[in-house]
Order: sequence, then C-alpha cells, then structure tokens
Amino acid sequence: MYKKLCVLLLSGIAFVPATQAQLLKKLGEAASSAASKTGTSNVTQGEAGSAIKEALAKGVANGIANLNKTDGFFGNELYKMLLPPDAVKIGNTLRGVGMGAQVDKAILSINRAAEKAVGYAAPIFVDAIKEMSITDALKLVSGGNNSATEYFKGKTTDKLKAAFSPVVKGSLDSTSATKYYGDIVNAYNKLPTTFNKANPDLQDYVTGMAVTALFDQIAKEESNIRANPAARTTDLLKKVFGSSSSSK
Repeated sequence: MYKKLCVLLLSGIAFVPATQAQLLKKLGEAASSAASKTGTSNVTQGEAGSAIKEALAKGVANGIANLNKTDGFFGNELYKMLLPPDAVKIGNTLRGVGMGAQVDKAILSINRAAEKAVGYAAPIFVDAIKEMSITDALKLVSGGNNSATEYFKGKTTDKLKAAFSPVVKGSLDSTSATKYYGDIVNAYNKLPTTFNKANPDLQDYVTGMAVTALFDQIAKEESNIRANPAARTTDLLKKVFGSSSSSK
C-alpha cells in the first residue's frame, strides 16, 4: 500500500507546477509537525492529533494525485463532468441537429480544465491541517469512517471554492473550454426553436464538481486507513488507529 501511495503521489506531482509539488511535500510536514511522545503503550493527545493529520495528509495527496492528471476526471465515470444541469437541454438539442461533435469537444475541454485546476488545492489543506486543534483531532480519531473528511469539508469548502474559482477560469480559458462551451450556447440560442436564451455558469459548475470529487477521494483514503491495517504505513498510524480499532 505504501508503494502504491508513493506511485500515485509521484504521478500526480508530475502534473503539478513546481511550487505546488513543494506544497504537496508540506502536507507531509504538516502531518508530522505536532508529533509528540512515542514508545508508550497509551496513545497521547499529541499522537492522536498527529495521526489524524497524517491520515488527512495522505488522503489529500492521494486525492490530488488521482485527479490532477490526464483523464483524472474525463476517464473516470464517477467524476466525469458532462454539461451543467441547466445546459443538458442545450446538448440534447444540438445533438439532434447534428452538432454532437461540438458538444463532445466542450465536454472534453471542461474535464481537462478540472484536471488542471485541482492541482492547486494543496495550500488550502496545508493551512487547514496546521489549524486543526488537538480537541478536534481527538474527536475525529474515534469518529466514523469519514469524520475527518466531514470536518475538513466544514473547514475548507468555502476556501477551496474561492481559491479554485479563478484557477478554474484560467483552466477553462487555457483548454478552450470557455470558447467551445460558448460556441454551443450561442448555437443553441440562435436556433429558431429557442425562446428562452441560456447561459449557465460554467465556472461555478466546474468549481463545485472539482471540490466534490476531491473530498470524495479524501473520504475513501480515510476509510481505508481506518479499516485496513495495511494502509497504516507509519508506526504512528498503526499505534493510534490500531488502538482505536481494537478498542471497538
């Protein structure tokens, strides 16, 4: 499992700018920054805090690596983005008049924009990991399978969306998603059968979908660490989560 995580993380870093690769490294540093006493049979508060941070750091790094690459969204049926809900009618209508290729081009470019944008999530999670209190961490160690992920949702969702939004806009522009999407919206609006002009917010849609996918990846990694002893790749994770699991 450790080798698999390393491979996934390294594959993700290949698609992240150099500064972001450094930030991914900081995730690991933040995870261990609160480490305290070891060598005792009981789990200390410091160890509990460090373990939950380490588990979250692994989830974040793994999630970013899985999504921040070619086909991270487009090639995954679970995360692949189609047109925004308000634009489904646009796609169906244009396919009916022989413009399916244009619709497909827009969908591909939208997914490429999301794959590029998700690489910029790292610094937000670095800050959230550092800000987590010992009290919060203690609650999360003995919580449900996704308790840490849910905590992070509450702490970082708004920040993620705010940080993603301009990045998503740049990604949409650089992958020509803005142009292709604009082309199909304009083509739809010009049809004689179109009475209500459409212009769904593509930037907001891609931002929200990217954040949702990232949290889903983090939740899966957290659940794996809690349930699968082989996923606890450090002595600290084995001590804290092994003890927590065995006591239930």
